[in-house]
Amino acid sequence: MAELRASMKKGGRRMTALGVIAMLLGVLAMLAPLETGMSIVFLLGALVAAVGVLRMIWAFRAGSLGRGLWVFVIGTLTLVCGIAMLANPLFGSGVLTILLALYFVLDGTAEIIAGLSGRQEGRGWLLFSGAVSLVLGIMIWLQFPLSGAWAMGILLGIKLLFVGIGMLVGGSAIRNLAASR
Repeated sequence: MAELRASMKKGGRRMTALGVIAMLLGVLAMLAPLETGMSIVFLLGALVAAVGVLRMIWAFRAGSLGRGLWVFVIGTLTLVCGIAMLANPLFGSGVLTILLALYFVLDGTAEIIAGLSGRQEGRGWLLFSGAVSLVLGIMIWLQFPLSGAWAMGILLGIKLLFVGIGMLVGGSAIRNLAASR
């Protein structure tokens, strides 16, 4: 039992620390929203291009010409998408803005459902965070295409801030639960 309590305390402290980091990253993203949005586009473009190259290399290990050719074509398409994002970051930010709006709507809905379905401590923050995510997703969608990279950075910063607050509350609840046992 003591080992479980120590593990819970350690997990609660870790969750609290990650919450603080998420909050700091959120504030930084809100202070430099355009840079944050464009950084996301460039990072994702580089990652997609790298995956395309890896798929093309993997095609030579496919075992058959038909399968290898198919994997090579998919790898080439993936590489082209990554290069397109790097070459035209405004297009990339438009695509990512749509995906971010969908993410916020789905994430907010899931958080609200989780907050309504349980009786855990801190569920009010979970409901609030879900509502904020839902509103942010709708705001991005309604402002598209004007929202672009700037909105992506600022709204991602807001989301990170609320995720951090939720993690702080969750970490505190875990530590309190461990202390009460």
